[in-house]
Amino acid sequence: MSIPATGPGSVLLRERYRPVELIARGGMASVFRARDEQLDRDVAVKIFQATAPGQIEVGKQELKVLASLTHHALVPLLDAGVDHSSPEDPHIFLVMEFVQGTDLRRKLLEGPLAPRQVAYFGFDLAEGLEYIHSRKVVHRDIKPANVLLVEYGDDDIRPRAKLTDFGIAVFSGAQEAIIEGRTVGTAAYLSPEQARGEPVTPASDVYSLGLVLLESLTGELAFPGQPLESVSARLSHDPVIPDTLPFGWDVLLSAMTAKAPDARPPIRDVIVSLRQLVVDELGKHRAVEGEPRVVTGAGASTPTQPLQPVLTTDQVSVSRFPTAEEHEEARLAAVKRYSSVGGVADANLGRVTALAARLLRTKVALVTIVDRDTVRVRARHGIDLEQLPREPGLCSAAVERSTPLVIEDTGLDARARDNRLVTESGLRFYAGVPLRTREGFALGTLCVLDDVPRTLESGDLATLEDLAAVVVNELELRLDAQLSTGATQPPVSR
Repeated sequence: MSIPATGPGSVLLRERYRPVELIARGGMASVFRARDEQLDRDVAVKIFQATAPGQIEVGKQELKVLASLTHHALVPLLDAGVDHSSPEDPHIFLVMEFVQGTDLRRKLLEGPLAPRQVAYFGFDLAEGLEYIHSRKVVHRDIKPANVLLVEYGDDDIRPRAKLTDFGIAVFSGAQEAIIEGRTVGTAAYLSPEQARGEPVTPASDVYSLGLVLLESLTGELAFPGQPLESVSARLSHDPVIPDTLPFGWDVLLSAMTAKAPDARPPIRDVIVSLRQLVVDELGKHRAVEGEPRVVTGAGASTPTQPLQPVLTTDQVSVSRFPTAEEHEEARLAAVKRYSSVGGVADANLGRVTALAARLLRTKVALVTIVDRDTVRVRARHGIDLEQLPREPGLCSAAVERSTPLVIEDTGLDARARDNRLVTESGLRFYAGVPLRTREGFALGTLCVLDDVPRTLESGDLATLEDLAAVVVNELELRLDAQLSTGATQPPVSR
């Protein structure tokens, strides 16, 4: 049987699958969109060219791997068989789900992708890799052409991805295969150990995924050139990570593409980091696209421009866009006003921090005030701490956001790289909610921290936000009472 010679539509595999359109062709196999005439649906059929030495074995290997895997980020195997319509030239074929959409290689021909898109599909791919790695399988050929971008047709802006082509996948620890003097894989995306023909482990897939994500953000190959030139380059130096990438990507991609396999993060840590990048990008997206309002009177709200806290000077509202400097000066003025509140308020804040640590099961909880150069601790649980430098800071990063800041592993986030809570106290998890006043100013944070990386369970973030509202309410009640009586106190510094 020769599909290319007779043309699509002329062959019926297993009296059921009719190839109708060539999708892709490689050195070992061709992929067709085919019609399942029994179930009346489109499928993808991969037909191996059995005439070349070793290709029957490649087909059997892929069949063995695919048959053992089921995951939402992998293209599922539906059926398989051997076509004997030409007895002297049998062909192995695999029947897989037909994914509506394009592959990442074609998508990148249009240029680099938005960080939010990359974070979304990178998260899918990392979850798929975690799944196959847990079953001792290494893909060995992570590249844009093997990433399918799914179009569900539901107007969902969330890009979704599936990993395909397990033709050269092997079980972890296998020696890198050499065929006719060539290392198996795609030169531009090989890990250094693949290039050297060393045993492959899940760390090899982490490296290749890092190169794919980097290319998706920049639109350029990290190691261009002819195969030998490309392979040699990664043995001598790491890929260049541009300092123009959005915050957080540099640390993650540098770690993923480290030359030494044991220096790369496990795929579980990559998932945690990508999840955080998704959250960060989603927060930016909502801040830009959320319904805007400008407060012009008591409780008034009018859709006009993106939400910004209103500047208040001598009780006069200024409903215009403040500059960053104006906003910061107005925020610091609010910090000064609320810092005069103490006494009973501080005792109540101490109870809130203890409650936050208990409810979210963390070792540490803090109420912080972010001043011009200092993060002051107003209440604490689980740690003896009075203040920190504002930069580099976790709480200072939290007050600049429109959404809570959650860092599931501080060891993988640049904002925590030199922070004392991380370097001296060994805290590996941070979740902070801004303490936002009724005027819209973030005074500081209610935050919880732990000494191990972790995720928040369902409802935990809502609990932390509710407790932050309690903190702000307590401060505002005391401030109102203080203003009504004309009492003044010096700013509290604890």
